[in-house]
Amino acid sequence: MKKILYIGNNLRNKKSNPSGIQTLGALLEKEGYIMYYASSKQNKVFRLIDMVKSCLVLFRKIDLVLIDTYSTYNFYYAFVISQLCRMLGLVYIPILHGGNLPERIATHPKKSCMIFNHSKCNVSPSLYLKAAFENLGYTNIEYIPNSFEIENYPFTKRNYDGIRLLWVRSFSEIYNPKLALKVFKSIKAKFPDADLCMIGPDSDGTLKTMQKLNDELDLNVKFPGKLNKKDWIQRSKDYNIFINTTNFDNMPVSVIEAMALGLPVVSTNVGGIPYLIDDKSTGLLVKPDDSDAMTQAILEVFENQKRRELIINNARSHVKQFDWKHIKHKWFNILTS
Repeated sequence: MKKILYIGNNLRNKKSNPSGIQTLGALLEKEGYIMYYASSKQNKVFRLIDMVKSCLVLFRKIDLVLIDTYSTYNFYYAFVISQLCRMLGLVYIPILHGGNLPERIATHPKKSCMIFNHSKCNVSPSLYLKAAFENLGYTNIEYIPNSFEIENYPFTKRNYDGIRLLWVRSFSEIYNPKLALKVFKSIKAKFPDADLCMIGPDSDGTLKTMQKLNDELDLNVKFPGKLNKKDWIQRSKDYNIFINTTNFDNMPVSVIEAMALGLPVVSTNVGGIPYLIDDKSTGLLVKPDDSDAMTQAILEVFENQKRRELIINNARSHVKQFDWKHIKHKWFNILTS
């Protein structure tokens, strides 16, 4: 069986949700692949050093390298490791994450070419990024969506005697959690008993800002912090509408999970979201940072039973295609060819 070094942020702390390296890596291990990982170092410099060291120590033992590739500072990890792989004669495959990657390519065209033109292929979890890369002239893009095991996500029938909103994401400015509070304030003006729970770790200090704003507005939003998958799925049973407020996005697993659980999704129409959600069929899409539009969409889901049931059932059927038992064969084809 193939031996693979997976490069990414293998952090397990209170400031991060599970990443691709932890979810995909575990699934590949279950299929018998021998996996090595780098890095779990907290310090960014030490993390990069550990990634480089892992390549140098393991390059004679491994068959290929997977590299989680983002648009932020992690982009430089991908650049350094991809060029090291070229020097060592290692086959590597970048996995494209982050809805802002096309902008990064535009600002760093030479580095991008050095990464993406010399890889075995580049895996895009979304058709959005695949199209964006192809529009920029890259032809070696393989679409393999983010995967999950749907058997772990029980479809739950919910009652709609009140509005109970759920938000699940890291607290970061790019995910615009403040929009959730603006929307919830409008909802509570009409439905005083409405509820909002926002689950996730604080990645950049935004959670403290949100908690302060919540106190100022007297909204009584619940902030349970970071929960493991099992716990947030259990808590989701108490809620009946899922909201996604982000300004940038690719193929968010939390949205796929919500759709599998039977939660109707109201999301901003950004990045890869319209490739995942068909407006008014598998969810409702609104303009980014538009609290009035999101409020109206939530009310439509709540008040229009026929529309709501259509969205819930269509969404559950749609996300079945992301089950690992379907997706794994795409990975097998790339890893073994």
